[in-house]
Amino acid sequence: MFEPASDRDVRAGTVTRAKATCLCCGVVLPPERVREQLARQRGGADVVFDEAGRRVGGARLTAVVTLRPGETGRHYRLPTDADYAAVRAAQARLAGMLDEWERDGKQGLCPVPDEPLPPIGTLGFRVQRYGMLQWGDLFTARQKVAITSLSRSQQVIPEGEIRRAISFAVSKQSDFNSSVSRWANHMEKSVATFGRHALPMLWDWGEIVPTSDASGAFHVAVNWVANAADTVATVIGTPGQVQTTDATQSNLPDQATGIWFTDPPYYDAIPYSDLSDFFLVWLKRALPDHPLLRDPFDPANPLSPKTREAVQDETKTCEGRVKDRAFFEETMGRAFAEGRRVLHEDGIGSIVFAHKTTEGWEALLAGVIGGGWTITGSWPIATEKPDRMRALDSAALATSVHLICRPRPADAPVGDWADVLRELPPRVGEWMERLQGEGVRGADLVFACIGPALEIFSRHPAVETPDGREVGLAEYLERVWEVVGRTALENILGAAEAQARNGLAGALEEDARLTALFLWTLQATDADAGEEDGGAGDDADADDGDADDAPGTKAAGFALVFDVVRRFAQPLGIDLPKWEKR
Repeated sequence: MFEPASDRDVRAGTVTRAKATCLCCGVVLPPERVREQLARQRGGADVVFDEAGRRVGGARLTAVVTLRPGETGRHYRLPTDADYAAVRAAQARLAGMLDEWERDGKQGLCPVPDEPLPPIGTLGFRVQRYGMLQWGDLFTARQKVAITSLSRSQQVIPEGEIRRAISFAVSKQSDFNSSVSRWANHMEKSVATFGRHALPMLWDWGEIVPTSDASGAFHVAVNWVANAADTVATVIGTPGQVQTTDATQSNLPDQATGIWFTDPPYYDAIPYSDLSDFFLVWLKRALPDHPLLRDPFDPANPLSPKTREAVQDETKTCEGRVKDRAFFEETMGRAFAEGRRVLHEDGIGSIVFAHKTTEGWEALLAGVIGGGWTITGSWPIATEKPDRMRALDSAALATSVHLICRPRPADAPVGDWADVLRELPPRVGEWMERLQGEGVRGADLVFACIGPALEIFSRHPAVETPDGREVGLAEYLERVWEVVGRTALENILGAAEAQARNGLAGALEEDARLTALFLWTLQATDADAGEEDGGAGDDADADDGDADDAPGTKAAGFALVFDVVRRFAQPLGIDLPKWEKR
């Protein structure tokens, strides 16, 4: 048995960012050639057999993971002919299922999801370039047979809540049993497909046995659903109603609710509807003809609603208009205004935001204020896993900032620019001190201070200078960033920064001030987001593997979004270009 003493005893991987190295001759194939070969096999996830049942191509079983009675830990063995025979039997069973569907005149949905994947170029999707063009191509024959069999079995349960709940567990099997699900080396188990909001290509994966006791097995998924149902019943108690509707055209009458809560999309950050189809295609087969599993706006669309989705995606159109940046911002503005319409005058709104670019915040806030809201606070809540891939050595938010809003009175007066600026520094200082005392740090603290700062500005329908010029949000936010940066430096450097602000001698050089701000912003919030068995983000070492998928590789050192640094540096007199590459 091979037991390496160190990592150096193990050969390096053979695929790096879609470049494949031949095990025999060492020749490196370019990404184009790799994609061409895999496209012929629709992704290459299935084993190719000859007539005698011998493997001649396609996917290769690397190892079989086993457990031994009375022993802890996993054990690994090489695959045998019997293992390959099981794979071939699954392929034959799948062919039989499809033949049966053909003989029945293709009644109902195809047993294997044949709905199309989004077009090449869709944000977050890379698998199409490897020949995976339908959702069913993301699964091996054995995985398709397993999920389809579970789906058919649960349909013998009488129609009702139990059957619908079990269908969620069936759908969860697709998350753990796809050819792009990940094997977590550090935990020695198969984990979910989604380590982040994307579907990149993977070169190896873990295939679980749904009837086993392994992570991601069917009974584990049933327990997840049951626990979620218990939690909802305990916390909420009163049954609610769910509707698929347009956020800009609510079915609710004016002032119908006391709470309006939303976790909105952000430009082209996440292709929500496209990613949701991964689960939708299997749910449709588990719950045929369920009204919530169809597009209410486009009956011809077999997938989730796309036309009205608030997203920046130039591959899609809405009523002949390309869904560009302007489309997204206008749509979000109408959604915020609609939320204001359905809320009581004394109601409260909460808007979740977990993006750390300043442009994103400015556009979001402009829509909120323009929609008739006053922002009264911002609370960072620990919702993000600290070990997720996105958070490694960067200033990614460890929290989601919840903007707390109130309806702005229709008779609110015009604000005075001088009064607004006078209130700003003490408000930021007070809030920053409070949040730091509660363990909020770095980028989380920066963005959590924006809400209280915006209350001063957003309580007015407009803010004007003495000569009658209206002050725009962008101009005000420049002042907010300046105040946040100065307040942060005062907290870090104490008297030295106070001297710098007053123009006194002895202030620190700008390189020291820039370094202090950089490191301060990189601090992590004291948050333990928890480790859920098999949840997305468990495998922080997963590699996207695709040459065009830049997020799959990480530069050495620490990273901070340039615009955040610029917003701090500019008003503090720090010349960023002078420090480039230093």
